Amino acid sequence: LFDAGHAEQAAEVLARAPEGKKESPPIAAVRAKMDLAGQVSGLGDARELEQRIAADPKDHQARFDLALIQNAGGDRAAAADSLLAIVKADRSWNDDGAKAQLLKFFEAWGPTDEATLAARRKLSSLLFS
Repeated sequence: LFDAGHAEQAAEVLARAPEGKKESPPIAAVRAKMDLAGQVSGLGDARELEQRIAADPKDHQARFDLALIQNAGGDRAAAADSLLAIVKADRSWNDDGAKAQLLKFFEAWGPTDEATLAARRKLSSLLFS
């Protein structure tokens, strides 16, 4: 329902899910997608954020916001790369916010999604190198 543009109906269905099923991977994925969609509203224009990053590569907030917009637009690889760039530059930025957001993306995309698998490999490389 959510992917078809029926966010309110999807929220109602999630609210009625049996207690034992609320944390199942499919329901968690829909909940994560809904949370991500809520984050994107009001972030502005991707081009403006790209200009801010070009002017100041250490503007992690602009890169973070751009990642949210990229994900909402379906460009999962670019969204992951934006967050990975923050992790590489400053792991502790915003209380490890880039890594936490990346993990939310993984949950929304699903554990077997190609973008999840590729970004997990890159994240592991960064964290354990």
